[in-house]
Amino acid sequence: MSKDQELVKKYKKENPWGMSTCIDIYDCNPKTIRSASKIKKFVKELCVFIDMKRFGETVVVNFGEDPRVSGFSMTQLIETSLISGHFANNTNAVYLDVFSCKAYPPHKTAEFAKKFFEGKKMEVKVSFRY
Repeated sequence: MSKDQELVKKYKKENPWGMSTCIDIYDCNPKTIRSASKIKKFVKELCVFIDMKRFGETVVVNFGEDPRVSGFSMTQLIETSLISGHFANNTNAVYLDVFSCKAYPPHKTAEFAKKFFEGKKMEVKVSFRY
């Protein structure tokens, strides 16, 4: 049984409020993380991939006076909660959070994001919210 299958099984058994996955992806393609249209495309494709229904449009805003943290930030309401992310220009890193009260495969979700942003390495943390 895969990690994702084990987590979804545990999720269904324990019936928490939701599942939260923090995905940190490093050494991403700078052109992709600096493109609002590509970030919006990612969100649409991710929602299809994890079978989540988007609620409203994806919000993508470029801001930050401090070069250490400047870059795009994204939010996408989904009917079961929220997907958010920050795209750090200085380090070409993606910090993505997926929170949903509907179960989804967190590690496959992370791999999907890593592939889309062409990251070299990543860290994934999954927790249940009660």
